[in-house]
Amino acid sequence: MDVVDKEKKKYTANMIVNQKYNVFTFIPVVLFEQFTVFFNLYFLLVALSQFIPALKIGYILTYFGPLCFVLLITISKEAYDDYQRYKRDKEANSQLYRIITQTGTHDIPSSKIRVGDKIEIMKDQRIPADMILLRTTEETGASFIRTDQLDGETDWKLRLAIPSLQRLESNEDILQCKGHIYADAPEKDIHNFTGTFTHIKEETGEEQVEPLGIENTLWMNTVLASGSVIGFVIYTGKDTRAVMNTSHPKTKVGLIDEEINRLAKILFLVTLGLSVIMVGLNGFRGLWYIYVFRFLILFSSIIPISLRVNLDMGKTVYARQIEKDHDIADTIVRTSQLPEELGRIEYLLSDKTGTLTQNDMELKKLHMGTMSYGLDTMDEIQSHLVSAFEQDATGKGGNRRNISMRVKDIVQALALCHNVTPSKNKDGVISYQAASPDEIAIVKWTELMGLTLVARDVNTIQLRLSETGKVYHYEVLHLFPFTSDTKRMGIIVKNKQTNEIVFYEKGADSVMTKIVQENDWLDEECDNMAREGLRTLVIAKKSLSDESYSEFKEKYHEAEISLHDRNQLKRSVVETVLESDLELLGLTGVEDKLQDGVKNTLEQMRNAGLKVWMLTGDKIETATCIAVSSKLVSRNQSIHSISRLKTHMEVMDEIDLLRTKTDNCLIIDGESLQLCLDYYTEGFIEVASLLPVVVCCRCSPTQKADITRLIREYTKKRVLCIGDGGNDVSMIQAADVGVGIVGKEGRQASLAADFSITQFSHLTKLLLWHGRNSYKRSAKLSQFVIHRGLIISVMQAVFSALFYFAPIALFQGMLIVGYATLYTMAPVFSLVLDQDVSEDIAMMYPELYKDLTKGRSLSYRTFFTWLLISVYQGGAIMILSILLFEDEFIHIVAISFTALIFNELLMVALEINTWHRIMIIAEIVTFLIYFGSMWLLPTYFDMTFILTERFAWKVVVITAVSSCPLYIVKIIKRRIAPPSYTKLT
Repeated sequence: MDVVDKEKKKYTANMIVNQKYNVFTFIPVVLFEQFTVFFNLYFLLVALSQFIPALKIGYILTYFGPLCFVLLITISKEAYDDYQRYKRDKEANSQLYRIITQTGTHDIPSSKIRVGDKIEIMKDQRIPADMILLRTTEETGASFIRTDQLDGETDWKLRLAIPSLQRLESNEDILQCKGHIYADAPEKDIHNFTGTFTHIKEETGEEQVEPLGIENTLWMNTVLASGSVIGFVIYTGKDTRAVMNTSHPKTKVGLIDEEINRLAKILFLVTLGLSVIMVGLNGFRGLWYIYVFRFLILFSSIIPISLRVNLDMGKTVYARQIEKDHDIADTIVRTSQLPEELGRIEYLLSDKTGTLTQNDMELKKLHMGTMSYGLDTMDEIQSHLVSAFEQDATGKGGNRRNISMRVKDIVQALALCHNVTPSKNKDGVISYQAASPDEIAIVKWTELMGLTLVARDVNTIQLRLSETGKVYHYEVLHLFPFTSDTKRMGIIVKNKQTNEIVFYEKGADSVMTKIVQENDWLDEECDNMAREGLRTLVIAKKSLSDESYSEFKEKYHEAEISLHDRNQLKRSVVETVLESDLELLGLTGVEDKLQDGVKNTLEQMRNAGLKVWMLTGDKIETATCIAVSSKLVSRNQSIHSISRLKTHMEVMDEIDLLRTKTDNCLIIDGESLQLCLDYYTEGFIEVASLLPVVVCCRCSPTQKADITRLIREYTKKRVLCIGDGGNDVSMIQAADVGVGIVGKEGRQASLAADFSITQFSHLTKLLLWHGRNSYKRSAKLSQFVIHRGLIISVMQAVFSALFYFAPIALFQGMLIVGYATLYTMAPVFSLVLDQDVSEDIAMMYPELYKDLTKGRSLSYRTFFTWLLISVYQGGAIMILSILLFEDEFIHIVAISFTALIFNELLMVALEINTWHRIMIIAEIVTFLIYFGSMWLLPTYFDMTFILTERFAWKVVVITAVSSCPLYIVKIIKRRIAPPSYTKLT
C-alpha cells in the first residue's frame, strides 16, 4: 500500500480546470471565434483593402476604428469571464488536506494529491479525489457521505471501512500493513465499482483477499457527513467519476446572432449585386473589376459593423434589467450573450430534488383503516401513545386491541423499522443521519409524537418516551435493507423489556398489498394519498415465537453461507418464513414540500407552449408523486410508465405503443432510457419530443446531458435546462440556456449556468417578461440598424447612377462617421427600452409567448420588408433632393444628409410602442447635436443657405414624402390584421 513517487507520477494530476483558454491560446482562439462571424470577417477585409491605393476611399481610421472597438469590447469581456473561472479553479485546487506518510502527517493542497496517497478527511470536508475508505472513527466501521454534488440526491449514503483495517488499533498501524489495492480502470458509472484489497494476515502469514464494492468508495466532490476517515486515493483529476461526468463548457451562440449572421450574408450578396449592376450599367468599361471593388467599399455600410456593438450593448442593458428586477431578487446573469434566448424556449428540462421540491420531507397523514389522522389531529396520537405505554406498565391492557394499543404499535414500528442513526451535537441536540429523507421525516414525526430515537448501533436501538423519560431497549436481530427490486425494508427486533420478538416491515403499496392480511381499504387509501401527491408507505408486523424465529434463523444462515445465488436464497427464506399473513398496522403519507410557486410556474410554462421534461436521479415512485403533486401532470392526463426493459425488442414494442399515446405523460427509468438511446435513438426522441410531459428517473448526469443534446439536435428547438446540484452541470452546459438555482445542494450548478436564480418560480418572469422584451427589442434594433445602413447605400447608388456611375462617395469624413454614431445612435439604441405589452399583460397571458417561438419578429419576411422600405426612402430622399434643389446643386450634400437624419429620427419615433423619458431625451439631444454640428463643419454646411426658409420647407417636404406613407400603411395594417397582443391591451 506504499506507492513510490515514480509510480504516482504515471497517473493524472488532481487539478480542477474549468478555464476555456490559457495564456497562449487566448488571443488566437478569441480572434478565430470573432472572425468566424461574417460581419467581422467582411469588415476586416474592407479595412485591409484601404492599404491598396486603387481601392482607397476616405480615411483608413473610419474603417479600422469601428472594427477595433468591437473586437476590444468582445476580447475584454471574454478575458474577464475566463479570469473569474481561473479564480474559482484556483480556490478549489488550493484547499488543504492532511496526508499520512511514514514521516508523519502534513497538509498538502488538493492539486498535489496523487494516486496511492493516504488522506485523512474530517467531518463536513469535501472529498478531493476518488478514494477507498480504509478506516473511520465511527466504532461501527460505517460512515455517511452526502452525494448531492454528484448524483443530486441529498439523502446520506452509508459507506463501510475495510473490515480488517477497521479492526486496527490506530491510524498509524495502517502504515505497517502490507498489501495492495486493485481497482478497475476509470469509468463514468457512479453506482458501480469493482476492486479487491489483498493483504498478509499477521497471525497466519496467509494472503487474504477482501472484496471492494461501491459501499467502500468515497467519490470526489461528495462530503463526509459523520466522523473522520482515512482514504486511499485510487483515481485523480480527469480520471475521477465527478470529472468524467462533467462536460467542458462550449461558447454558446444565441439564435438571434445566428439569424443576423445569415442576414449579413444576404446583405453581402445585395452589396455585390448592386456593385456589379452599377458597373454593368456603365458598360464594364476600363478596369471594371477595380470599380466593382470600389463600389463594394462604397456600399460597405449596407453591412453595418455597428450592429454588433449595438446588440452587445443591448444585451448588457437586458442583463442589467434582469439583475435589478426586485421580483426576482439575487438573479445573476453569467452569460450576457443569451438574454434573447429566454424569449425563444420550447423545451424546459428540470431537475427534481431541490429544483421543483425543497427537499424537506414531512409526514402529513396516518391511516389505520378505521382511523385516519392528519396534521390537525396529531395531538390525539400523543395522548393514545402515553395511554398505551401506561397500560403496558400496569398490565391493564390485557389482550384487548383498543385504539391506543393500535396507535402504539404503528408509532413503535415507525420508530424501529428504519436505517436512521441519531447523533448529538455539542449542545445535546439530536440530529439524524440516514440514506433517505423519507426515513428521517418519519423518525422526526415519532419524536414529535413522544417516542424519540436516542441511540442506534449495529445491534441495538434505544427509544425514549418523552412523557416519562423512560428509555426502552431493543436488540436488532436481523435487518433487511430497502432495495429498488424488493421496494421494502424489514427488521427483526427483540424487546428487552418483554423479550417479545417482532418482525416489522414497511414498503411500497404495490408489493405490500400481496404480503399483508386481506383488507378492504388499503388500495383505495393509497390511491387517495397518491392523488394528493403524498409518498405512501405501508407498515406491517408479525410477532414471532422463539421456535419460529429459531427456524427462520437456521434457514437464513444456510442461505448466507451458500456460494451460489446467495442473495436469491436469502430473499426466498424471508419471503416464505416471514412475509406471509402480516398484520397491517397502517399507511403513512409523506410530503416532499414543493418550492414556492412551482404549481403556478409549471402551469404557466405549459400555457406558454413549453414541453416540460423532469430529469431526476430519484426512484420512479417518488418522481411520479412529485409529477402529480406539482401539477406537472394535469388532472385529466394519463400516465404511461416504462420500466425494467431488458431487450431491444421490448424497447421497440414500447415505442410503437407510445406513438398511440401522444397526449400522455411518459415516465421512464434510467435503465430503459439507456436501452432506448442505444438501440432506437431517433424513434424514441421523435415520439418523446411530441409528448407534453416526460419524466426520466434514475438518470445519471451523463444521461441528462445526452437527452438535452438529442432534443436540440433532433427538434432544432431551443432548450432550457434548470437544476441546482453538481450532477446538473453537464445538462446545464449542454443546453441552449442553462439556469442554476442557488439552494441546499450548493452553488456548483449556479456557477456553471448562464443565469443564476434563487427559486424555480423566478423562471416565469425571466421567460415571459425579460425573455420577451430582450428578443423583441433586439429584433427591432437589428432591423433598424440594417435599415440605417441600407438607406444611405441606396442614396449613394442613386447619386452614382445620376453622375455617370462614378464610384465617388456622396458623404465623406465626419458625415459618414457621425451618421452611425452622434447623429442616430442614441435614438436607435433607445429602442432597447421599448415594450409592446405591459408586464401585467405578459404575465397574465403566457399564451403570448407562443408567438415569440415562431421567430416572426426577425425573419426573412421582415428583413425584405425593411429592405423595400430602405429602397423607397433612400430613393425618395435622393431624387427629391436633386429635383427640388436643381438651382442650388452645390448644396446637395447638406440637403440630402439633413433630410436623411430627420427621416431616421422620425422613423424611430414611429416604431416606438411605449415611450420612455430616455427615448424623448435621445431624440431631442440628437436633433440639437446635429443642428449644432452644422456650425462646426463648414466644409459640408453653408449656414447662410441652411438658415433660409426655402431650405427648411423643402427638407420638411422630402422628410414627409419619405416617411409619412409608411406611417399610413402601418395604421391600415394594424386595423386590418392587428397583432395578437393588441386584443388584450
